[in-house]
Amino acid sequence: MKALVKLEIARTLRNRKFMFFTIIYPSVLFLLIAGSTDADDRVPGTRLSMPLYYMVAMASFGALGAGLMGNGERIAKEREGGWTRQLRLTPLPGRGYVAAKIAVGAVATLPSIVIVFVVAAAVKGVRLDAVWEWAALTGAIWAGSLVFAALGVAIGYLATGDAVRPLTMIIYFCLSILGGLWMPTTSYPEWLRNIGDYLPTHAYTALGQAIELGGAPHTKDVALLIGYLAVFAGGAAWLYRKDTRKA
Repeated sequence: MKALVKLEIARTLRNRKFMFFTIIYPSVLFLLIAGSTDADDRVPGTRLSMPLYYMVAMASFGALGAGLMGNGERIAKEREGGWTRQLRLTPLPGRGYVAAKIAVGAVATLPSIVIVFVVAAAVKGVRLDAVWEWAALTGAIWAGSLVFAALGVAIGYLATGDAVRPLTMIIYFCLSILGGLWMPTTSYPEWLRNIGDYLPTHAYTALGQAIELGGAPHTKDVALLIGYLAVFAGGAAWLYRKDTRKA
């Protein structure tokens, strides 16, 4: 499993297109969206400034993309290319393969989070009250990205090589928009906010927002993410076993 994780990390870092869209792209979006705002602009219904809000939103957006696209497309292509069939001939257990993929997806999210934070602090002058808040914010967003890394593994076993990209993009943007990564959900109609409140992306961004306000993440948001992680990881393991029986 350790050897597989090292191999997957090396492959990920060599993928320039993946690195651009998951590391550089969120920072560019942050500058485009938050570029015209300042610290006096507040998110309706909160004490968060717009730059502070979008810093967490775009860091979460990059982590979401790294988890989904980093695993989904690669696994679908590996299945069609016969790589997963070769791995089944090794002593690596199925749960080890799924765990390795989730771990690599989580590792790939860290640079996107850090770069968005650096850009926000350097260009927009975003500041937090204490150093520990930066560390806690990074840790919370990174830990939450495990949910989407697991979802990416499940998508990779659910879709074919031709269908995985459009399916991933639909899920990517729907979760981003409805979860409040592109704009505050306070501007949405009530029925749409009610849907978004139970999506993993909404709970995901709420982790960072709670820390930005100097508090601890809400129990509901943490429980929701743990529940989604269990569902997605369990689904990925089940789909892996199902794919194994077909081979």
